[in-house]
Amino acid sequence: MEDSRKIQEILQDYSVQQIEKEIIRFHESSFDAENISYLLEMRKNIIDHNILQHQELILPDIVAFNEALRDALRTTYEKARLVFEANKALGEDVEIDARCFFAHEYPTLHPVQHADCEELWSALCEPCWNHQYKWGVGYCFNPNESFNDFVGMNNTLKVYNDNWNYGLDEKLTKDLHLIRQFSDLFLRTNFAITDFIYCRDFYHKIKAQIIIND
Repeated sequence: MEDSRKIQEILQDYSVQQIEKEIIRFHESSFDAENISYLLEMRKNIIDHNILQHQELILPDIVAFNEALRDALRTTYEKARLVFEANKALGEDVEIDARCFFAHEYPTLHPVQHADCEELWSALCEPCWNHQYKWGVGYCFNPNESFNDFVGMNNTLKVYNDNWNYGLDEKLTKDLHLIRQFSDLFLRTNFAITDFIYCRDFYHKIKAQIIIND
């Protein structure tokens, strides 16, 4: 309970609240992508800077989210393989576009719950403002790639790692086996770490495309 109160205190910092009000105002009234992207990035930087000084408070949720994300991506991978198998007779020009996204609803596990949370979550999940999220939390499908390759955990290959904990306390997170998509969300999107580690629900978009080359 004390840990939750500390997290709430950090996330409800006055500067964060003011930025969030501006994000919601822009989201409700305009499509000013440049300004909203800037505000989302500023908000992320403030929250991440403050919360990462207390990483031990969010460690259990990092672990739980990483497992939930891995499970969701396994479902995406398996569904994509089924679509590929059903269409591979069409030849080498078939491409599978497989993406996994956060559920549309604001995470119920998040320690901060108020009337504007849904609106803020909607802005965070808008690809034109949170650019890297247009690919979801994980995307693409290569039929020659194993699931461990997909999540960056095939440590027999030098380009992969068995723990994608860049930007976190190395000693504290050394045994977590964080997957590549965790790192992508943390480092490459405008989600603050506390935006996504409380998420447990996802949905999938998978389609087969025929690529025609003239």
